[in-house]
Amino acid sequence: MSTPEPGKATNFIRNLIEADLAAGKHAQMRWAGQPGPAAAHAGAPLDAAKIRTRFPPEPNGYLHFGHAKSILLNFGLARDYGGVCHLRFDDTNPEKEEREYVESIIDAVRWLSCDWGRDQYYASNYFAWMYEFAVALIEAGHAYVDSQTAEEMRERRGTLTAAGQDSPYRSRSVEENLDLFSRMKAGEFADGAHVLRAKIDMAAANINLRDPAIYRIRHASHHNTGDAWCVYPMYTFAHPIEDALEHITHSICTLEFEDQRPFYDWLLERLAELGLLAWPLPQQIEFSRLNLTYVVLSKRKLIQLVDENHVAGWDDPRLPTLVGARRRGFTAQGFQLFAERIGVSKADSWIDMSVLEDCMREDLNARAERRIAVLDPLKLIITNYPAEAEESCLAPNHPLKPELGKREMPFSRELWIEREDFMETPVKGYHRLYPGNLARLRYGFVIQCTGCEKDASGQVVAVHAELQPDSKSGTPGADNYKVKGNLHWISARHAYQAEVRLFDRLFAAPHPGARREGDAEGMERNYLDDLNPASKEVIHAYLEPALQNVKPEESFQFERHGYFVADRVDSQPGRPVFNRSVTLRDSWAKAAG
Repeated sequence: MSTPEPGKATNFIRNLIEADLAAGKHAQMRWAGQPGPAAAHAGAPLDAAKIRTRFPPEPNGYLHFGHAKSILLNFGLARDYGGVCHLRFDDTNPEKEEREYVESIIDAVRWLSCDWGRDQYYASNYFAWMYEFAVALIEAGHAYVDSQTAEEMRERRGTLTAAGQDSPYRSRSVEENLDLFSRMKAGEFADGAHVLRAKIDMAAANINLRDPAIYRIRHASHHNTGDAWCVYPMYTFAHPIEDALEHITHSICTLEFEDQRPFYDWLLERLAELGLLAWPLPQQIEFSRLNLTYVVLSKRKLIQLVDENHVAGWDDPRLPTLVGARRRGFTAQGFQLFAERIGVSKADSWIDMSVLEDCMREDLNARAERRIAVLDPLKLIITNYPAEAEESCLAPNHPLKPELGKREMPFSRELWIEREDFMETPVKGYHRLYPGNLARLRYGFVIQCTGCEKDASGQVVAVHAELQPDSKSGTPGADNYKVKGNLHWISARHAYQAEVRLFDRLFAAPHPGARREGDAEGMERNYLDDLNPASKEVIHAYLEPALQNVKPEESFQFERHGYFVADRVDSQPGRPVFNRSVTLRDSWAKAAG
């Protein structure tokens, strides 16, 4: 039996899979002679893959952080236990689905380094099977056509404490149901005129078993099947059939589908009894979804943020979509670390955004080369350095990876430094530049501040200093100077100016829209009121020349400032635009006390 690699935390899903493998539950399954996408696999034996999982997105929006947890769980389980994971689009609602979303989902899952090989499927490719299965249910007395209005069906559904009432059409004959369903398929009726319902039990304690709708009429063009159909299966009917046709062994989903599991099992068992599906049937397993602070993951709210221009599209780096995360410079490896760190459980809990940010810091710290950028520039003039002279200083590309070597940083008379690195009247404990003080230019010389220039308003516009000629880093004399201040700098002559976007959390409150202490009882709050006005700041910074020709999506640590990525959309050759991925340290924890 394959086991997860050493060091990986176990969980209840892994325990269940290991028990199934030990019992040989799925060992005898074969493609041959069974319905499903067998033809595409040329009769390959199913036991070549010990388990089969799937990631089944609906192509009606962009994937978000919560989907990343599910993607990495399903693909990770298949990898660790010698199985395969399918990418399958649950495209049963033609009114909300678009090819754009299909392409974006494929791109996002690939970006997370997940590989489904040839196992990419669409629910819409099974529509013919699903229709035949629905006919078989009608013939067996397990389904009927209901002609009530949606409002009438709601009124008869009952409540959590009161049983529902049978539809007046529940006793229709098999022949009448077959005729009506055929005419529904032929397009004879308007949307909403009829629905096909499973015939289970209107008094069931679980409302999902009270004759759920399984087919409805929709005169709408489908992104994959065009106008071939005007009846479409409901998601709760289609999904278990898809799992069975693809011979999924473990159908893993989030806890909101737990109440749907009895119908999932009922449907598959009826179809297996009719000889339309093979045993063993897929098993649905639920785990807790991702609840992350400082974001909203509701599809409705994400759509509102985009449609009302609170963000600049689905790939806005502040939005918790995977396409936005990629543009911000978050990494697939960082998400993998995050998924491992938060684990899998049945209990709902909140994960603080700082956990995700720390995972990104940890990954970027290991992989991102170092560069210098001055975000709030102030001119520094080395008065005892010749005006036309220049030389090179050497800076390591990565302090933890000496094999990456060093790069040259040009040095000249005029430099850019950070404005906060000079104080004319220093406060206690300030060790950087002020008149008379010594400080080191990182990778360069020790300098002594001799004064400053001011404009008419009293604003400091330039700092003057003299360098110590024998203090250059890397030379024997450098060790003679023991100074506390260490400054970042860029040669003004060689620097270039670039747009830098300082992104922060989109919301200023951990639970957007939640009531706060002091709010009046019953007071409703709008989650949009918690938008962070400082979530994006655009500046024009000075960058060292080594950054001018980087490629889109290359990430760097701007020393002292954080991790930044060359924007994959707006960067041009020789003119990269940089997005801040994450700061060097968690500033939110400090602000929260």
